[in-house]
Amino acid sequence: MAGRLEDSLGLRTPLYDLHAALGARMVDFGGWDMPVNYGSQIEEHHAVRRAAGVFDVSHMGVLDLRGARTREFLRQLLANDVARLTQPGKALYSCMLREDAGIIDDLIVYFLDDAWFRMVVNAGRRARDQAWIREHAGAFGVAVEERRELAMLAVQGPQARASLASLLSPAAAAAALGLGAFVGAQLGTWFVARTGYTGEDGFEVMLPAAEAGALWQRLNACGVRSCGLGARDTLRLEAGMNLYGSDMDERTHPLESGLAWTVAFEPADRRFIGRKALEATRSAGGGNNAVGLLLADRAVMRSHMRVATAAGDGMVTSGTFSPTLARSIALARVPAAAAVAGARVQVEVRGRLLDAQLVRPPFVRSGRVLVDLDGGARAAP
Repeated sequence: MAGRLEDSLGLRTPLYDLHAALGARMVDFGGWDMPVNYGSQIEEHHAVRRAAGVFDVSHMGVLDLRGARTREFLRQLLANDVARLTQPGKALYSCMLREDAGIIDDLIVYFLDDAWFRMVVNAGRRARDQAWIREHAGAFGVAVEERRELAMLAVQGPQARASLASLLSPAAAAAALGLGAFVGAQLGTWFVARTGYTGEDGFEVMLPAAEAGALWQRLNACGVRSCGLGARDTLRLEAGMNLYGSDMDERTHPLESGLAWTVAFEPADRRFIGRKALEATRSAGGGNNAVGLLLADRAVMRSHMRVATAAGDGMVTSGTFSPTLARSIALARVPAAAAVAGARVQVEVRGRLLDAQLVRPPFVRSGRVLVDLDGGARAAP
């Protein structure tokens, strides 16, 4: 990874110069120069769990899809079913699949009106996603527009919503605070959505790029901490949220990636791309399942480490040191027969097999620890 600002050669968000002025350490992330931290990554992590932090997520792709048959198109394109979206502004999380059910990307789609949906896709998948979407959109008369003029900030934490609302007009603040979970609304030039990637409450704000720096500084002034990709990764992993390219990719399908809940098999006559392959996989059974791991020893699990189970080997897909739990946690893919909460396994860390316990993610949500650090298992919700 790149380490110094002057060595960075990637794509830059509208906030690049502000990150430099704030002393951020920049790294390459999917071809973008992004801040990994502004000082202590652990302090940034705790700020989001305990108060509020702001992240630059302008590297994400924002796509507007328009046309009378957009809903019909998305019902074929996505594994989840946008027919569920009836409230303007309501969002849906879904995977977009190949015919063989390999995951092209995971994304959020918003229903704005009957002829207009907005999609937010991963930074490193923007080109691939757009090519795939455009390939299939023509038959439905759907126009695809990338909104490059927009920046995107994520304000996350138990105090995040109140902090952002304090910067809005009384009417806009009331509208923002009235948003339900996974709902967005256009408030003047800003699209404010109650979504995020940290396991905490908050907003993601899409706004004109020219306005992003001022909003960031105003948030800092009211106590919201600048946070980088490092804290974003430890927060999302504690929250049990997948990272594209680590926990899933085009070689994996949703049923082995902990994402079966995002696949709408009903109604049975909805023929979405990848359905036939997923149904065959589901009928066959076996295969691998996604699980969480708690390491008993003082070490840190990382991606690609071997997981030894009684039913065969699995692999860590994402691993880190959890600042909230003060121990190493991971997401992993193991044989389905071994995927039992509370089961004992071993993870190969630097040539040593260390004891770990299987758990059901998430580890932490909304500031609450959701796993038993002594027994490891978590009761069914």
